[in-house]
Order: sequence, then structure tokens, then C-alpha cells
Amino acid sequence: MPVYDLHCHSTASDGVLSPRELVRRAAAQGVDYLALTDHDELSGLIDARATASEHGMELVAGVEVSITWRNSTVHIVGLRVDPDHALLACGLQQNRAGRSLRAERMAEELARLGIAGALEGAYAFASNKALIGRTHFARFLVERGVVKDVKTVFKKYLVKGKPGYVNHEWASLQDAVTWIHAAGGQAVLAHPGRYHFGRERMRDLLREFKELGGDAIEVVTGSHTADQVPIYADLAVEFDFLASVGSDFHAPGEGGRELGRLTPLPLRCRPVWEAW
Repeated sequence: MPVYDLHCHSTASDGVLSPRELVRRAAAQGVDYLALTDHDELSGLIDARATASEHGMELVAGVEVSITWRNSTVHIVGLRVDPDHALLACGLQQNRAGRSLRAERMAEELARLGIAGALEGAYAFASNKALIGRTHFARFLVERGVVKDVKTVFKKYLVKGKPGYVNHEWASLQDAVTWIHAAGGQAVLAHPGRYHFGRERMRDLLREFKELGGDAIEVVTGSHTADQVPIYADLAVEFDFLASVGSDFHAPGEGGRELGRLTPLPLRCRPVWEAW
């Protein structure tokens, strides 16, 4: 069976490998179909596609769009998008514009905790300065020795309710679905188990996503435990969503899954690639 990995990141957003390095690593792991889904950014796709061609791999043009839904940040992956589509490019530019301001506010919050130099430290980890994000702050805090690893940083400082978190208004759910569909892509709810919504809140999100034309949800992902996979497989079937898989790979050894090292989709799911 072909190996699919439909969610990963490069230095074009908050990954540590360049698009070319990322594709070469995926090829070494036996991936046949790889989607590069950088946050609100498409610039890595040209190099990724060229390298994928060299390795006989299919590069799926993707993006991960940050949205705000009921005061929470949620991510929508776009698969098989046209990276040259004007509406998608304009929408992503709007989303990127707010990142630098949020970064300044995050640094101020961390300074109040006695952690100085966070803004400069985070930018040092950002190859694409326009895509400064929480992961860059997390890597700085690990380097500074504040915590032991990136996963712990998020738990203690960078998620909602923690002292380094800064709320930000991203695009709407409708915006993301509209942009992705206009560019000919499929809209996929990324790592639903990561949001820690209650049962009814999650069902409200899935219901609204479906009504807006959402196509799929990630069932197998680096963010899901083995126990969560059947839960989201059942929800995919119940709401008639296609099912996607993705490691959400950012960096070697940074937690999550290695590229391509994912468990199979449950047989009751219809894979997102079934009509490709």
C-alpha cells in the first residue's frame, strides 16, 4: 500500500528542515505521497515539488490555515490547493500580518515572568520571520533551559490559560474553507483531538464545518493517542467526512511522529485520497 503523510512543516513556517531536506527525509522513510502544509504559507512548495520529483514521490500542495472558532485557535489543512490562486494567497497574507504583533505581546508576557529576551530569541529560530509563532518561542525556552522540551513548554506556558499565551483573532472557519475550495483544494480539520474540546463542543465544530462544506478530518495524526483514533474514525463516519493522516512533523526528535510512521486508517473510514 502507498504510504501517505499529509501534514508536515518546513522552515517556510515552523519546521527546522528546509523543504528540500524535509522531502529527502520523507523519501528515506518510504513516503509515497507527502503534503507540505506550512502555517499560512505556500513558499516552500516549489523546492519541495522539485525534490519530490527527483525521488519519485508525489508532492501534494498543502497549507495549514490558522482560524479562530468560538475564541479558540483551530487549524484547517488545505490539500491539493493551487498555490497561485489569488484568493488563497490574499487570505494567507492577512493571517500572516498579525503574527509579529502577537509575538511582541507573547514576549511581554514572558518578560513579566522574568524571562527576558524572548522576542529576539524566538526570531533567531524563525527562518521565515513573517511566520513567527509559538513553536519558535518554545525552542527558545528549551535552549534557555527554562523547560526540558518543546512539548513541556506548550503545557506550561503557551496554551490557553497559561501565562505566556496571547489570544489572537485569526481568520474564520468560513474564511478558511472558502479560500481552500476556491483554490481547488480539500478542507481538512487538523488534529481534532488536540483541542481538548468537550464532546458537545467538538460535535458543534464538526457540524458547523460540515455545513460550510468541510471535506475531511484528520483521524490518524501525531497528536492523537491510540485511544483517540477510533473516536475520530467514528466521528468521521457519523458526519460523513473523509479521513486524513499526517505526522504533523516539525523536527527530528521534537515529539510527535516521524514522517510516514503512522498507523493505518481504520477500515470503516473513507480516505481523503480516494478520489485523487
